Amino acid sequence: MFDIIAVDISGRHKENGQYLMVCAAVAASITAHHVEKVNQINIRSFRSKNAPDVPMVVKMIEDTISGLDFTGTIVTEAGDMYNKPQWLINSMFQGKFKYQESLGERRCIEIAHHVSLSSRKLLLKEQNV
Repeated sequence: MFDIIAVDISGRHKENGQYLMVCAAVAASITAHHVEKVNQINIRSFRSKNAPDVPMVVKMIEDTISGLDFTGTIVTEAGDMYNKPQWLINSMFQGKFKYQESLGERRCIEIAHHVSLSSRKLLLKEQNV
């Protein structure tokens, strides 16, 4: 088994003059094909008047995973980091980072996606947006 922190960010588009983004981090133990155990989930919301760039995304992810009591390799889809080379993105994080490769990683990112999207929808609903 491998310990990873799968991350997804929802809301990278302007809504009512600002960006309301939700980052979800799912700390899990996985195999190449399955999510064996979800250990923790943490979410954070972020607002910005400017479109997010790579340093902002890295900061959002770092802030979100800092709320976890779990260590593991941070895993995202390449598109979440604007398809920049993995070596470049890896150099921006304090811990280990990689792009999703296995089915187990993909499934864990899907969990993070459902959490971030649902949380963002709830925030928008609460704000009557």
